[in-house]
Amino acid sequence: MRAAVFHGAGRPLEVTDVTTPIPGPGEALVRVAACGVCHTDLHYLDHGTPTFKPPPLVLGHEIAGTVASLGSGVEGLTAGDSVLAAAVLPCGLCPNCRDGRENICERSRMLGNNLDGGFAEYVVVPGKDLFQVPAELPLAESAVIADAVTTPYHAVVRRGRVTAGDWVVVFGCGGVGLNVVQLAAAVGGRVIAVDQVDGKLEWARRLGAEATFNPSRVGRLDRELRRVTGAGADVAFEVIGKAATQEQAFASVRAGGRVVLVGYSGDPLPLNAARLMYREIEVIGSLGCRPVDYPRVIELARLGRIRVGDLVTHRFPLAAINEAFDALRGGDVIRAIVIP
Repeated sequence: MRAAVFHGAGRPLEVTDVTTPIPGPGEALVRVAACGVCHTDLHYLDHGTPTFKPPPLVLGHEIAGTVASLGSGVEGLTAGDSVLAAAVLPCGLCPNCRDGRENICERSRMLGNNLDGGFAEYVVVPGKDLFQVPAELPLAESAVIADAVTTPYHAVVRRGRVTAGDWVVVFGCGGVGLNVVQLAAAVGGRVIAVDQVDGKLEWARRLGAEATFNPSRVGRLDRELRRVTGAGADVAFEVIGKAATQEQAFASVRAGGRVVLVGYSGDPLPLNAARLMYREIEVIGSLGCRPVDYPRVIELARLGRIRVGDLVTHRFPLAAINEAFDALRGGDVIRAIVIP
């Protein structure tokens, strides 16, 4: 089969022939319809973030496709089924898994990190971590549900606990941030989107944002947000991973509000401890999504409560995968998929 192989940071992916994997007990071989292009992959390619499986490795963790064959012991799937793979595969046995927090499994494995991923014609996935995609959804575009939509679902519903009527501020309107916007709106939140790119703010309005702000054009963003919300936001989501926007998110919430950190950053978190204590502000991390919630997200898309296909703005063949990452680096992509 053809696959795009990662050989190390600072090097382009090599599209070459590799051996087609064979599913073992409990596993399925999936013919990849599409795999999403994610900033997580850029951390490996550009920033030297190590993968758990040393190179050579096939990257890619947002995978949709059809079941090609099954190993022994797989239940509920047949060859030809349209499926979506969970991006992170929990063990199901550790204390966090048994406590219903599979997204922070102590022994989790990630496709395109611990295991070969989806920038290939075929990939092997545990059968328990595959979810059927209904005929109403476009299969290739549904690949982005696996991370770019499920991660925001977990952030909005499980960690941010957004309910109808809540004022919600979203800092950062890239592919993940825009899905935070539309999921918060879908559950009844009154959403304000913040980004420095006007085109992304226009996307946010289309996806349900009630108001938008470009901070480069506002003297005091926190004051403007309080003017709109009254006392401040009930929940703020930081989806960039920068100290400046983390501080803005912290300053935007009311007493008793919540700040949910979705964007990745390795830097220290800048917080005013007195404000945190005196105003009883919660600061909450959010990572990925529990596999048990994938069917809920798929159903929201099937019902039209959230949009998926519209957010896929770029499509690339496997042979042009390095062009896909160049487009992602350029910042013009909302979400891109690679089609083997």
